[in-house]
Parts: sequence; C-alpha cells; structure tokens
Amino acid sequence: MSNTYFTLVYRVTQAIPTGRVTNYGAIADFLALGSARMVGWALNKCHGKGVPAHRVVNSKGELSGRNMFPSPTMMQEMLEQEGIEINNDKVVKFKEVFWHPGEHLDQDDYDYPHE
Repeated sequence: MSNTYFTLVYRVTQAIPTGRVTNYGAIADFLALGSARMVGWALNKCHGKGVPAHRVVNSKGELSGRNMFPSPTMMQEMLEQEGIEINNDKVVKFKEVFWHPGEHLDQDDYDYPHE
C-alpha cells in the first residue's frame, strides 16, 4: 500500500476503535506531517473509502466536520450509534473517549516516504 499523506491519514483514522474519537491535531502530530487542517482536508476527500471520519473531531471535542457529511446531523448520529454521547455538537466526556494514535500505533508502520 502506498504511503501518500492522504493514505496515511486514512490508515490512522481506520485504526480508531469503535466508540472512541481522536482529533485532527493528534493525527497530524502522530504522522509528523502537516497540520490539523491538512488532516481535515484529507478526511474531506475520503467519502466512499471506508474511513470512519466521524470519529475525528476538533481539539475541543466539537463536531467541526459535521457539515462535510450528507446531512449536518449524520456525524452525531454515527457517534451516538457507537455509544458516544453528544451535546450541542460536542463530545460529552471527551477526555474519557479520546484515543491518541501515538499511544496505540507503531510509528514505523506510518512512515512517509522521504526522497
């Protein structure tokens, strides 16, 4: 599998367990590439690729990407189906359900090819 930036973002996002969330910055920090905005940009392009982008929120636990889904409530509905409580477009108990890729993934499996 190629390790393009988008592919790496998708692979990290696919590793987020059901019922957990992470944020754009945590993915960017783990990959040591780009910024939280670049992660958001990549996830905006992942429709139809089997990437659970609904599990990625902003650093405050807000559903900032909700408008990129087919309906503005779909992200919340998907998270609630996984047992995550949402109130006013924000993850309740964010720190408890937060998943950091650096604590669960092997960095060597996510190296970006440098030329």
